[in-house]
Amino acid sequence: MATDPATETTRVAPTVAPAERDLERSIEAILMVADEPLSLVSIATTLGSPVPAVRQSIERLVADYDGAEGSIRRGFELREVGGGWRIYVRADYDDVVREFVLTENPSKLSQAALETLAVIAYKQPISRGQVASIRAVNVDSVVRTLLGRGLITEAFTDSETGAIHYETTELMLTQLGVNSIDELPRISPLLDDGVDGFDDLH
Repeated sequence: MATDPATETTRVAPTVAPAERDLERSIEAILMVADEPLSLVSIATTLGSPVPAVRQSIERLVADYDGAEGSIRRGFELREVGGGWRIYVRADYDDVVREFVLTENPSKLSQAALETLAVIAYKQPISRGQVASIRAVNVDSVVRTLLGRGLITEAFTDSETGAIHYETTELMLTQLGVNSIDELPRISPLLDDGVDGFDDLH
């Protein structure tokens, strides 16, 4: 029996108006570049949309990514963490992503990435904003790189500010050839006066 494409389209998504679909796509675009979970209020303010409309769009996106109502289950998911929403790799594919990062993308870290990793290693757990304050530069892309390489991980989310705090991983220790953070060299001898800096924390 032949199927009318127009009828099929209406049956799959009869209740989602074009404006709502556009809102969902806008939310997706923002979430793709977000480094930290975004609250409904933050998203609504950015897009100039009512919070209830944003909440409904988020719910539809979650269902869509999870393969509800016949859609394809994606390799990523939209998860609520620390009072906000963020796109994550679905746990089922952690091994695939880890293998790609370790074997298919073995390029060396940039100087900026090394400096950021050092700050996190010596002052962990530390938020992205605190790292940026220490380095006096934006570290968004660098933090994403370090997360992608598996050298740092999210330690916890501050319940008051919503800021994610980062710490180093076992992989970083392995790459450095040490057993613990305590084996990292003291940083004070590398500073001009040998006193300031991270010495009080290590």
